[in-house]
Amino acid sequence: MHPTLIYNATLVTLDEVIPDAALAFKEGVITGVFHASNWPDLNQYPVTIDAKGSFVFPGIIDLHTDAIEKEISPRPGANFPVPIAFRELERRMCASGITLVYHSIYLGYYAVERNELITRRELFNTIGALCQTPTVINNRIHLRYEITGVGDFDTCIELIEKGYVQLLSFMDHTPGQGQYGMETYVQYLRSQEIPEDEIEKHCYELLHQPRLSTVQMQTITDLCRAKNIPIASHDDDSPQKVMDMQQWGATISEFPINETAAQQAIELGMYTIGGASNVLRGGSLGGNLQVQSAIEAGLINVLGSDYYPPAMLHAVFKLYNEGTLSLPEALKLVTHHPAKAMGIDHQQGDIAVGKNADVIGVKMIEGTPVVTHVFIQGKKAAEFSFQPG
Repeated sequence: MHPTLIYNATLVTLDEVIPDAALAFKEGVITGVFHASNWPDLNQYPVTIDAKGSFVFPGIIDLHTDAIEKEISPRPGANFPVPIAFRELERRMCASGITLVYHSIYLGYYAVERNELITRRELFNTIGALCQTPTVINNRIHLRYEITGVGDFDTCIELIEKGYVQLLSFMDHTPGQGQYGMETYVQYLRSQEIPEDEIEKHCYELLHQPRLSTVQMQTITDLCRAKNIPIASHDDDSPQKVMDMQQWGATISEFPINETAAQQAIELGMYTIGGASNVLRGGSLGGNLQVQSAIEAGLINVLGSDYYPPAMLHAVFKLYNEGTLSLPEALKLVTHHPAKAMGIDHQQGDIAVGKNADVIGVKMIEGTPVVTHVFIQGKKAAEFSFQPG
């Protein structure tokens, strides 16, 4: 891997935007960050790239995206081979500037397991094995475990033991709490023209589902702790739920429903994840926390793409262009802070000497940021050229 120099770049570090800068890397690691006044001799580098003023960012880290589920089954009953879905999705994520993704895959969420051609265990095993093969970007697994999925407890333990899980979150989609208020849920069922007596029976069954026992929860959290796997809560709707989940080892609060839950998480020193899609669209699809306002109030410190991977890069620029955050601070939401939340900030998450050379080039075209280059550990993963209009 030849030493590489990107010059004429607008570098964005943790603290500043550096115009007319240069970035050097060798053998997968950043070796130099140069200002205009101290560029090295370009002839020293076998590979040079003229950024022509474009931005150079650290690669984006996505801790929560459901995109793999949609890629496998983009429509009900339309199922595609998992290896094809995996390979095609990571290329699109690369084009969005994502260099490290934690594919969010649910387990034990029986209400949405329909028309699947393979079991959840097979799905995790297949993707887990694919993550360990040569890939375009860095792929990891975020196991989203529904706490009413008691029948998958052994599978959860098995997957962690196999080393397939790098992040685990506990979910609870029981109506009446979280993002599913009972009234809203009942209205949804009525919109599906389900008879009232069936709605009542359905809700009763959901409210009285078995849940993971204290012993089972402790077993999972102890195993995660032993293997240094961060734990996240999901859809926290109250300070009490945040505190309860922290007691189970959660250091991340995913998509808190309201400001009071987010505030409690921040006060406890947890990382709080909001949806980049929420920022880009201007609000929640379910009428929950408005993420851009929460960021401005200091209540959200990480963004995840949720259901639209391109939203990560565009949310950064929306926050910057609208004056919510400086560009370095906005960029931290999708780079440095996710890396810290996962305990990998010693390796990546910002542009600094000694860090992995996971970097992206970003060009503005008619006000829209587009990715031009992607390097992962110093190796070119993608380069995009643009034709005259």
